[in-house]
Amino acid sequence: MAHWASDDSKKPKFYNLDMFPYPSGAGLHVGHFKGYAANDVVARYKRMCGFNVLHPMGWDAFGLPAENYAIKTGIQPEISTNKNIENIKRQMKMAGLSYDWSREINTTDPEYYKWTQWIFLQLFKRGLAYESELPINWCPSCKTGLANEEVVSGNCERCGAPVGKKSLRQWVLKITAYADRLLEDLNGLDWPDRIIQMQRNWIGKSEGAEIKFKIKNSDLEINVFTTRPDTLFGCTYIVLAPEHPLIEKIKDRVVNYKKAEEYINAAKQKMELERVSLDKDKTGIKLEGIGAVNPANGREVPIFVADYVLGHYGTGAIMAVPAHDARDFDFAKKYNLEIIEVIKSKTGAALPYEGAGMLANSGEFNGMDSETAKTRVTDWLGEKNLARPTINYKLRDWVFSRQRYWGEPIPLVHCQKCGVVAVPEDQLPLRLPPVERYQPTGTGESPLAAIHEWVNTKCPKCGGAAKRETNTMPQWAGSSWYYLRYIDPENSDAIAGAEKEKYWMPVDLYVGGAEHAALHLLYARFWHKVLFDIGAVSTKEPFQKLRNIGIVLAEDGQKMSKSRGNVVNPDDIIKEYGADTLRIYELFMGPFDQAIAWSTDAVRGSRKFLGRVWNLVADCAKNEKSGEEMLRRGHKLNQKISGDIEQLKFNTAIAAYMEFLNFAEDNKNDVGKDVLQRLVMLLAPFAPHICEELWQKLGHNESVFEQPWPQADQNLIKEDTVEIIVQINGKMRDKISVPAGASREEAEKIAKDSEFIKKWLGKSQIKKTIFVPDRLLNIVA
Repeated sequence: MAHWASDDSKKPKFYNLDMFPYPSGAGLHVGHFKGYAANDVVARYKRMCGFNVLHPMGWDAFGLPAENYAIKTGIQPEISTNKNIENIKRQMKMAGLSYDWSREINTTDPEYYKWTQWIFLQLFKRGLAYESELPINWCPSCKTGLANEEVVSGNCERCGAPVGKKSLRQWVLKITAYADRLLEDLNGLDWPDRIIQMQRNWIGKSEGAEIKFKIKNSDLEINVFTTRPDTLFGCTYIVLAPEHPLIEKIKDRVVNYKKAEEYINAAKQKMELERVSLDKDKTGIKLEGIGAVNPANGREVPIFVADYVLGHYGTGAIMAVPAHDARDFDFAKKYNLEIIEVIKSKTGAALPYEGAGMLANSGEFNGMDSETAKTRVTDWLGEKNLARPTINYKLRDWVFSRQRYWGEPIPLVHCQKCGVVAVPEDQLPLRLPPVERYQPTGTGESPLAAIHEWVNTKCPKCGGAAKRETNTMPQWAGSSWYYLRYIDPENSDAIAGAEKEKYWMPVDLYVGGAEHAALHLLYARFWHKVLFDIGAVSTKEPFQKLRNIGIVLAEDGQKMSKSRGNVVNPDDIIKEYGADTLRIYELFMGPFDQAIAWSTDAVRGSRKFLGRVWNLVADCAKNEKSGEEMLRRGHKLNQKISGDIEQLKFNTAIAAYMEFLNFAEDNKNDVGKDVLQRLVMLLAPFAPHICEELWQKLGHNESVFEQPWPQADQNLIKEDTVEIIVQINGKMRDKISVPAGASREEAEKIAKDSEFIKKWLGKSQIKKTIFVPDRLLNIVA
């Protein structure tokens, strides 16, 4: 088909991609179509502009959503998933989304997940996938482990059940090994600032020092990580995380250990978000009978255990400086602890003061600025082997395994003699076996563990008896590289052929919801960098430009959901008003990246708009030539729509079209076939069905999408006059109209005649003027 991408085209390429959906039983609601319709406008526009456009679609069909639906309905996951895919694909085609269906992929296809497994093996062989028993987030409803990112406000992201902790054997991916590169390479991306910041915050790089506090009358010591070694003299207590291994070593010396143990056990059951919440009242318990020594001044400081300190962040211990940290200040006030000011602000700010300043109460460092002191204090203690500079990350390694059935089998076997052994690459895909019962066991094992004929196998290394890994991969696995498979979906020898990958990558425009900003984007970038390191891809980053869709709320202003009964089905809208009306309304309802509520009344307005376009063509098709002003306005509209599509400002493009339509309806005698043809081509990416018919009504046999995108004649749209800003001493005082291209002298003369400028100037003499043609005149008086 004409809109399908060619791998050997001489045209410039444009790869625009939608985040692919998981095939839920409910199908798509109108909120999903906001992004799909927008990216389809871009795809159609870019094709008309002469680009070779790759605009594919596929299905993120493994994982909890599909499996939970299958459990709920009692239908096997494979059957229910394929049925759902069929329905959603129908909806997409009905809406006129011009996807390249010849490249359709499905993460549950063995020929697809063969390569998901292959990527896992590359991670495993490079030491980036390792086995560990650790406390994980456990959803009692889904009966599986969850990554930190899948827990929202203490609840399972998928089912909403409260999440607890459970210690299980897990496969973990060493994403932390790529933390610096994941941070550094954000700099070259065209992404929304808030998404870039979200990625930075999730990785959470902190530069500081690790400082040793010796435990009094003991050989034991506590290592603390701090970004503010300059405040060390103000440390008045130490806080340990409930998980800190030192607690077990010192418990015999802690007088109130039984009480402390109760607190520790309760804290370990709390979710991480609950523990670190800024709104939460900080609690802790002092370990009586034991103290630590501040290495800066030799003073003994008490040791607390508090749940707001996390065992996996930094060293799991902090030095508390209540005079210069709000959290420590609140805690110190609550427990009547000493507060020592060691940083003086220039403004004399009240405590706690968290900024930079001059050191006080800090021995030989008094009077030194805090930035310099960070290094000096660290070096001073370093000479005594009590401190060292260090870098810390908030990012944790990715808990990768799931105790579920509906996921990619992990291609490893466990051999008593050889340990963990990779399945040979030529034996991939390791297929997911059919089962009668796919419900999760809740024991910490996948349902695959019960299929003995599948589990029991031979070790690929020694040939002895071995058992397959029974945990499966998370949903994030298949979606971490899917954009690469669209490039070469039939390739049985590689993820994608090298020449094709080099031609198409990176993705030029990636469109999807912001809810995936922390998880999918981070994981996909990590996998892509590993693939780059092994030479499987040619770019360091997968997605050059990213744009997020604002959510479409229901008419009641709530989020659309089946449980609320406020979901709007696109099938109903298309049946009553047509697919083009749905597309126009979704694009016109508000700015692309902002949330807005659905309005069925406003849908009728979009339908009326299309009817007016139809009538204008019908009424004016016999007019041969357009009037000069009509022609000029048509070319101005052309320039406006071209620019707005490039900037994803679809609502303002349609608004400009409506404004032109008003003028054209009032001046129908001046609307000729030349303007009508331009109007149809400009509207075609937005409303493809009606525009194909209108194009034929204007006497053309071929598709409107085989036409080159119309270009605006700059000579026609050049304004006779322009409005420029007039400033006096840098402050705006008036706007004046001047001839387009006016000289400084002409602009000055017109400005001096302005009553406002005369008033502001008064008797002041003009010393000089600064002039930006067609934009600004600044009078310096």
